[in-house]
Amino acid sequence: MNRKKWNNCKFEWCCLGILIALELIMSSTFLGYIHVPPISVATAYIPVVVIGCLFGTAQSAFAGLIFGFGSMYKASALYVMADDRLFSPFQSGAPLESLILSVGTRLLFSVLTGLLFSWSRKRKHAQFFKCLTAFIAPKLHAFLVYTAMGIFFPSSGFSWKSIGSMRFDDMLIQLLCLVSVLLVDRIYQSEAVTRYRKAVNQQEQDWRWSFRSVVVFCGMILFVLCMTAVSTIYFSDRINYMLTVHHVVVTGEIQHDILHLQIQFRTAMLALNFIILMAALLMYRYMKYKEYAGQMDSLTGVMGRRLFLNQCRRIQADSEPGTRGWFLFLDVDRFKQVNDTFGHPTGDKVLRRFAQVLEDAVADCGIVGRGGGDEFAVMISRELERAELEKMLSRFLRDITEISPDISVGSSIGAYHFLFPHDITELLTETDAALYEAKESGRGCFVIHEDTEAVT
Repeated sequence: MNRKKWNNCKFEWCCLGILIALELIMSSTFLGYIHVPPISVATAYIPVVVIGCLFGTAQSAFAGLIFGFGSMYKASALYVMADDRLFSPFQSGAPLESLILSVGTRLLFSVLTGLLFSWSRKRKHAQFFKCLTAFIAPKLHAFLVYTAMGIFFPSSGFSWKSIGSMRFDDMLIQLLCLVSVLLVDRIYQSEAVTRYRKAVNQQEQDWRWSFRSVVVFCGMILFVLCMTAVSTIYFSDRINYMLTVHHVVVTGEIQHDILHLQIQFRTAMLALNFIILMAALLMYRYMKYKEYAGQMDSLTGVMGRRLFLNQCRRIQADSEPGTRGWFLFLDVDRFKQVNDTFGHPTGDKVLRRFAQVLEDAVADCGIVGRGGGDEFAVMISRELERAELEKMLSRFLRDITEISPDISVGSSIGAYHFLFPHDITELLTETDAALYEAKESGRGCFVIHEDTEAVT
């Protein structure tokens, strides 16, 4: 997805956040490396592969960085095995090489995986190539890591040749990766999730943060982080004290590892809480959308009268005083004649198409509401010059003539140029008068009234 698309993807952002938090949990706990003798399976990179499949290369790369730094941190514990210490710049004796091994290879892996999935989506048999990418991803990860180990730490005995043998563990992780990616992808692309995604992304009641709200929110985040740090230090100290009481000699190395594990635990808990928060946010947005959708006009899909007027008041309240805007009031010319001649089902189709064309015409600058019957209203909150508005309305009048080859569809439009804030009742009165003038002028045209204060 490009940046413009991601700006309107609330659902996608939440899902990406959940997967990155899951990656953090797997990198910090046993879930990233499952050992059930005689089988050892590394699973920490599966969320990275899933992100590459669902979203794109940039998102996968960020997850890869989380994976890399997580593995580097775990390798920095003093109790890890000799081979694992090679991934820590603090224990290997070669900091730059270890950084490349732990972070660089994971970043390269995530970029390559994202690129392969992007390429797969463009192929004719996209599903087959996505399956193939998911299946070879574990081998690609092993190849990059072992190659780097062979280059930077040849004494470890590992090299790119180490991936040549196919053990049961390797086949198991490849199948696990394949099944995980396919399952998540199938669920994500399912009809139910698609409907849910559209509902969340179309939810209009966006939060508008005041400076005080930002300060309070940042203060809460800082408080949580401080409490996490304090509790980490406290419990590390309590564990050290408990071991001393039980006559265990607590050396500096033991204290280091206890604190190290406490930080891992707190990190995993923060990530888990983040997942819960994102799930609650998705549910909240969905419920707000249901509330919003209940006030939409069921026939045309635009806002109902009540919702439209509330949105007009909100837009004015959120705008700087003195902002110039436009209010339009329009209807379908001779709509009663359409109903009487062609029937109400045909009339309903004309209204739906009329509303769609109107929404398309003002999509970048305004909102549309249905006042009832064949009447519609528009508020344009962007400062448009009169010539721009006239051009837009002329194009709209031309486009609605193509709604039906059998029916002559036209519209009379009343427009009013005003300064924010302005009483909604006055706007309706002024544009209704302009609409009447348009009908008196022969219909199929627009009449513009100007508030003297809005003219510059």
